[in-house]
Amino acid sequence: MQSSSPELVCSTRAQKSFDQAVGLFSNMDRNPSPPSSDGEEEDVVPEDSIGNTVYSKHWFFSVLTKLIEVISPKKEDSELNSVEEQVELDEDMENDICKVWDMSMDRDVALFLQEFNAPDIFMGVFAKSKCPRLTEICVGILGNMACCQDVCMSISKDENLGQMVLQRLCDSDSPTLLETSRLLLTCLCQTDVASIWVETIRESPSVYDCICFIMSSSTNVELLVKIGEVVDKLFDLDEELMLNWIKKGSCQSVVQPADDSRDEVPDFKIVPCLLEAVKQICSDNSSEGLDVYMHILQLLTTVDEGIHAIVQAPDNGKETWSLLYDLFCHELCQPDDPPIIVQEQKTVLASILSVLSAIFASQTEQEYIKMGKNMPLIDSLTRVLQNMDECEKKSVDISNKPKSEEAEKLGIAEEDFHFKILKDICCELLSNMLQELSKENILEGLKQGHLNEQKCSCAFQNLLPLYLSSVENFLEVLKEADQVLAGNLRKKIPSSRLQE
Repeated sequence: MQSSSPELVCSTRAQKSFDQAVGLFSNMDRNPSPPSSDGEEEDVVPEDSIGNTVYSKHWFFSVLTKLIEVISPKKEDSELNSVEEQVELDEDMENDICKVWDMSMDRDVALFLQEFNAPDIFMGVFAKSKCPRLTEICVGILGNMACCQDVCMSISKDENLGQMVLQRLCDSDSPTLLETSRLLLTCLCQTDVASIWVETIRESPSVYDCICFIMSSSTNVELLVKIGEVVDKLFDLDEELMLNWIKKGSCQSVVQPADDSRDEVPDFKIVPCLLEAVKQICSDNSSEGLDVYMHILQLLTTVDEGIHAIVQAPDNGKETWSLLYDLFCHELCQPDDPPIIVQEQKTVLASILSVLSAIFASQTEQEYIKMGKNMPLIDSLTRVLQNMDECEKKSVDISNKPKSEEAEKLGIAEEDFHFKILKDICCELLSNMLQELSKENILEGLKQGHLNEQKCSCAFQNLLPLYLSSVENFLEVLKEADQVLAGNLRKKIPSSRLQE
């Protein structure tokens, strides 16, 4: 006998939970008080209020009952709608359920909704409703409820609900996808339940394809940022899951098109999908989104499989290098920017340079890495170091002043930590690039202004003494191109830091 599909089994279980929730409301009083708003409504009696709020229990019962009626119409209504499903939400119903959405951020309201099986009703919505707006709102309410730790634990332990939520990632409605991503991120950020969701996602093959499809095709930047945050959190929490996703793409996709067409769904690979999302985010100038996706790429480079995924296909490596090169050299930390800009950009700069460094170290033989084409990168690296030196001087001045708050000291320490990471990455890449320079490269760099005495001095000041051999090699080649400049630079470096 052929087994039922996971979607069918999940829908059956959702129906059972929904039926149980319906039973809870079957004998409720249908004459509710409205929610308290601007004082114009009737006062809610204490017995009818939810926790310490002034919200009416009976009003919530009324809305949830109407919600049940929307997705479980009477027989005659069902026959009328048998050909064409309802896709629009009644205006009054939408207003009421949106009020529930707003109020569900309150902890007492969230606990009340949980106590009276609202998540089971929402499962019925997911299984039955063809109204995208209703689905979006119900996922949004769950997302608000999940901000309450106790409710989040209860939601997370419900396997049926977890599967139904993950199925929303296959939705074609962007607002629903956004709320689903927000709900997932809320749960993943709570340490008590994060492992439950990671395991559920690992056991749901469709999640990979759905997320890759969103990243590669969506033009909704808000959605791309939120789905990126989900991926970033997943990779940060579980390296095994990240490795599994890196390796995927060679087997046939498990996602079925929403219209049940027979067209083959593309086999997604994680790196091209990430790059497509980055391009869309860059077109919208979303600095927050850029930071998220650069960190995802950086996480990929922490494992050999991730580096291979970036560089193993020539197109992948070239496209990643070109995209990050353009961002670093032409968008971030520009010549007319004040030095302090490096403070704002330190995390995204560190991620970009980390990926560029990994590509450079593994692909020096590739044409797109050749130094003749990448002299501006050395110029930009030196500019970052110069700006960091300026910021550090000001930081020393500030640190010498009396501190009134311990938090301020901790903030400065954190800034120093992030700065150190950025400087280490910057110096490593610069050192590797200097060793690859030929006489012709240096002559061209001098001609174009990418190299000069001031920039080289700044570079050496940061590279020494750790990268002594790199500086030595560079000076030897520089001597062939410009003996005077090489001599001047040697004189500026203390003999204790550089062999004569």
